[in-house]
Amino acid sequence: MGTQLGGQPILILPEKAQRYMGRDARRMNILAGRIIAEAVRSTLGPKGMDKMLVSSLGDVTITNDGATILKEMDVQHPAAKMMVEIAKTQDDEVGDGTTSAVVIAGELLKRAEELLDQEIHASLIVKGYRMATEHAIQTLNEIAGKVDVTDEPTLEKIALTSITGKGAEIGREPLAKLAVKAVRQIVEKVGNRYVADIDHIKVDKKEGGSVEDTQLINGIIIDKERVHPGMPRRVGDAKIALLNSALEIEKTEVDAKISITSPDQLRAFLSEEEHMLKEMIDKIKAAGATVVICQKGIDDLAQHYLAKAGIFAVRRVKESDMEKLARATKGRIVTNLNDLTLNDLGEAKLVEERKIAGEEMTFIEGCKDPKAVSILVRGGTEHVVDEVERALHDALCVVGVAIEDGKIVAGGGAPEIEVARKLREHATKVGGREQLAINAFADAVESIPRSLAENSGLDPIDMLAALKARHEKDGARMGLNVFSGKVEDMSARGVIEPLRIKTQAIKSASEAATMILRIDDVIAASALERGAPTPPGMPPGGMPEY
Repeated sequence: MGTQLGGQPILILPEKAQRYMGRDARRMNILAGRIIAEAVRSTLGPKGMDKMLVSSLGDVTITNDGATILKEMDVQHPAAKMMVEIAKTQDDEVGDGTTSAVVIAGELLKRAEELLDQEIHASLIVKGYRMATEHAIQTLNEIAGKVDVTDEPTLEKIALTSITGKGAEIGREPLAKLAVKAVRQIVEKVGNRYVADIDHIKVDKKEGGSVEDTQLINGIIIDKERVHPGMPRRVGDAKIALLNSALEIEKTEVDAKISITSPDQLRAFLSEEEHMLKEMIDKIKAAGATVVICQKGIDDLAQHYLAKAGIFAVRRVKESDMEKLARATKGRIVTNLNDLTLNDLGEAKLVEERKIAGEEMTFIEGCKDPKAVSILVRGGTEHVVDEVERALHDALCVVGVAIEDGKIVAGGGAPEIEVARKLREHATKVGGREQLAINAFADAVESIPRSLAENSGLDPIDMLAALKARHEKDGARMGLNVFSGKVEDMSARGVIEPLRIKTQAIKSASEAATMILRIDDVIAASALERGAPTPPGMPPGGMPEY
């Protein structure tokens, strides 16, 4: 990169710098985005295939979850990283639909490349895509149905739709029921709307048993054992003290030195330490606590006094678990023992230490109307447990989103076909070159039902033609039943998804595609000296080649 000034060349970048401009830059970025989309396309739908991901350490992950696949892949190309960001955003915002979002983005780039070859400027394509996105969101809102927090059967269908096709399908019905129960338990009404914060559902996984053994606990499971074998293993009608202070002798804030010159002084010092620890335990007893959950340490002597008093105690519990315990047991986290009263104690019908998969765990269950709950995921092997956890996470997220928004659409590619149909109608009214971009957007959105058909071994052209014909005749709920290979009313078949999955996927895909299309210059300087740092996002040697 340089220029001439009075015959003297002026270099701005190093000699070995690589630069791609105009059409070359766009082609390279579009290709990178499409490769990412193609990597996950075959995982879409109930009959999608799985991917085996092997890390540099040899760890194996088997999944068809788009977000997990892209997170585990070591992506180097900067444009490809933007596609990975789509999946991350979709996963954070909705929890499901990550593959759909990436596939649509890849298809938008592919269609845009065809328009660029027809000498249509990138700015016009971007403008058309933005118009299409607005109209697509409007169409989705028009065809959406309603769902309520009390509508348990519909919420279960939403969870079932999310789980179908994942590794946990063997136990999908019990898992769907668990997901709905868990989310409905933690939902809170804030003003006129419901809030379902999935972070208040703790998911623990342990190998052993089968997927059907997965259970919902109306309380919290702590992956810790009691601190002293002399303590009771089981406490009924427990009064729980949640402590954020150590049951130990505090060290001074400043450096201090204690000089002991005789055995009597040492005995008095130890006696005072013992007395202080006993006082702490007496305060806990006086408050009426039968269980102590401590975020910090518990001294050996304090453990002895607690065991003597018949108090069950657990130490070094995570802060996030303490917050969940406070929500579940209605207790208050106390920082100063002097402030501990009966009103600060949480309640649970049972606190028990149990051995699960060879490890001791503490179950705090039977809480009254808990606003935080736990799910213990079981499965035959580590890979099964991991995949069940991913499927359950998606189910919890979609049920939460459906309750928050109160809006749902049919699945099976039905909304995408309807959006594409409405976009083509809208394109004729817009006219101009933007019309071509809107039609291209419609074709890209149709990639979802096309991929569903391909992944199920059906003919995509025949299926798309049948879907379009049924939409003209019977309305927006007609989708592809991949099991029967026919076009059916997907709402009647119980294939339902939250509206936000579709709107977020289209928004994310459109934004990423337009951002990539607006790039017309890629500059990457190679490392000039051995040991010099490589630019971020670039492999050693500059831009990746395909």
